[in-house]
Amino acid sequence: MSGRSGQAGSFRDTATSSALWPEVADYLAHLRIERGSSTNTLSSYERDLARYAAYLSSRRVATPAAVDAGHVADYLQVVTTGNDGGTPLAERSVARMLASVRGLHKYWAQEGRTGFDAANDVAAPTLTQSLPKALTVDQVTRLIESPKVTNPLGLRDRALLEFLYATGARIGEAVALDVDDVHSLQTTGEEGLVLVRVTGKGNKQRMVPLGRMAQRALGDYLTAGRPALTDPVKARVRKMSPALFVNKLGGRLSRQSAWEMLKKAALAAEITSEVSPHTLRHSCATHMLEAGADIRTVQELLGHASVTTTQIYTKVTAETLQETYLTAHPRAL
Repeated sequence: MSGRSGQAGSFRDTATSSALWPEVADYLAHLRIERGSSTNTLSSYERDLARYAAYLSSRRVATPAAVDAGHVADYLQVVTTGNDGGTPLAERSVARMLASVRGLHKYWAQEGRTGFDAANDVAAPTLTQSLPKALTVDQVTRLIESPKVTNPLGLRDRALLEFLYATGARIGEAVALDVDDVHSLQTTGEEGLVLVRVTGKGNKQRMVPLGRMAQRALGDYLTAGRPALTDPVKARVRKMSPALFVNKLGGRLSRQSAWEMLKKAALAAEITSEVSPHTLRHSCATHMLEAGADIRTVQELLGHASVTTTQIYTKVTAETLQETYLTAHPRAL
């Protein structure tokens, strides 16, 4: 067991045995049932709030009403330094932790468990904004074309990479797709219009279009790749998976496996810069804005709840413009 896993387990053991945990568990149930939060979101909240509840237990806090702003502010210092025996958190992780704690206290206040929101006035740490890293168009092309399409897995990998770049979807959203989420609409064009129903955060659905290259890659995979991977004779699954992207055994491709495939593709494409699960998402948004796409269109494509989130990409394109100008204009320096 890793140190981090051991710490998480220790915090949870302490938290679940505390008098405060039923109140925390009630909030987690609210997120699952009423808010429809995803499994990943719930896991993150439970991990954060277990550490918070363990801290409150160490301060002999037994009820929501006994928590005040001082406890919340002190807790942020504790997780920053790791004085509770856990891993010291960087500023971005502290901000995420505070968001979890704020959600809990807001719920307690709304439900009448407390007379006020103890976390409402506690300031989040000032974040050093890191701009998303985008690949060049040439790098994206090399990345997408790196899988060999001479076998079913290669066809799948090419289709997945084309899909991620074409739609800006998160890897988690892509591997959650079913075949029935792909819709082909007949138009006057040669290949028609293909729309894919993507389910994002909070189970919010959006329809995203596929360009011609992504359509062809997906069509090749559905024609020759996926049938071979889901062949009842070869596949090791008892029931046919509805998943669009499947693994070599015929079951749904996991997010971790997709991430490993992406890393191998980057290595094969000789891309030396860091390639993360969000790289193609960032590249899609950046390249569209650089080509003149409207920010609202990009917001809709990526599934951002607020256009503010999408606006970070306008800073990326402005930064690129500045670099190009300084190197290309004869009187820039």
